[in-house]
Amino acid sequence: MNLAGQVAIVTGGSRGIGAAVARRLAKDGAAVALIYQSNREQAAEVAADIRKQGGRAAIFQANVIDEHAVNTAVQQAVAEFGPVNVLAHIAGVFDAAPVGNITRELFDQQFLVNTWSVITTTQAVLPHFSSNGGSIINVSTSLVHEPRDGTAVYSASKAALETLTFGFASELGARGIRVNAVAPAITRTDMTADIPQPHLDHERSLTPLGRLAEPDDIADVVAFLASRDSRWVTGRTLLTDGGRM
Repeated sequence: MNLAGQVAIVTGGSRGIGAAVARRLAKDGAAVALIYQSNREQAAEVAADIRKQGGRAAIFQANVIDEHAVNTAVQQAVAEFGPVNVLAHIAGVFDAAPVGNITRELFDQQFLVNTWSVITTTQAVLPHFSSNGGSIINVSTSLVHEPRDGTAVYSASKAALETLTFGFASELGARGIRVNAVAPAITRTDMTADIPQPHLDHERSLTPLGRLAEPDDIADVVAFLASRDSRWVTGRTLLTDGGRM
């Protein structure tokens, strides 16, 4: 993909899928602004790796559910790199609880981080999009389509994200801004490191390709949606689950 001369903002860019997305977009030529919440050291390491490869990257701190903080971070990124062409909103949170143990705190956390932040980040970036339009990519989950026990609230928060993705695509198409989402199944990151091996083996058995997703598998799809190669794709959620059966 060719993103030379473009500017990408990546939330959740300090680790996992977000870090892989940041590296891939930089490899394709974009200047990358990584927005992180708390782990400055990891974010700085990702940015340093990008610069070592000849790319452009900088880090900016913000809690994605805080409108003021996100606006400030985006304004700083635009001051550094210029108008935005790509927003890859990767930040998210996962917590599981059976129906009898769901609390208001768990519900609020999942919907604030996974759903409300889609609104805060999109609103923050919109005034700074290039006049030529661009691409917004959100991250959903395959659990929207096949929820597991204990994941109802998480799945619902991501289902709402998919609806926002579709609605925003309808509204922003006239500006040349495409809005899509990717929906991975379980992906090997530090967030999944504590999952028991028997469960991972079961998940692997459901995939015809015989393995779990790596962050780069998802990042490559995000890069496609960020590029002009996907210019006729908008309002869609791409199920990136390795063909789970």
